[in-house]
Amino acid sequence: MIIIAQISYPPESNQEMAKRFLEAPQIPDFLNRKGPYVCSSMSTGVTAVSLYELDKSKVGEGYEFVNNYYTTYFSVPGFKYEAKVFLDIGEGLKMIGMG
Repeated sequence: MIIIAQISYPPESNQEMAKRFLEAPQIPDFLNRKGPYVCSSMSTGVTAVSLYELDKSKVGEGYEFVNNYYTTYFSVPGFKYEAKVFLDIGEGLKMIGMG
């Protein structure tokens, strides 16, 4: 199972975002984070994506941690985030009775 989180913020918030990233809570051992992967553009600002791999049995706890983790950035001007849980194809097939 995986949680994909995407954040965005304007370039003028770079320094504050970097400061908070360095101060953010440690990722628990049951989450395997890939990223954050960062890109930027003049029209949309900075965007970063992180992938959190975890066991299905920890999805509730993992989703709660990820959402709480991003509250670290809430007062940064222009900050936005979204986090979603994704199933791998085997898990998806099981949900519809085909796996």
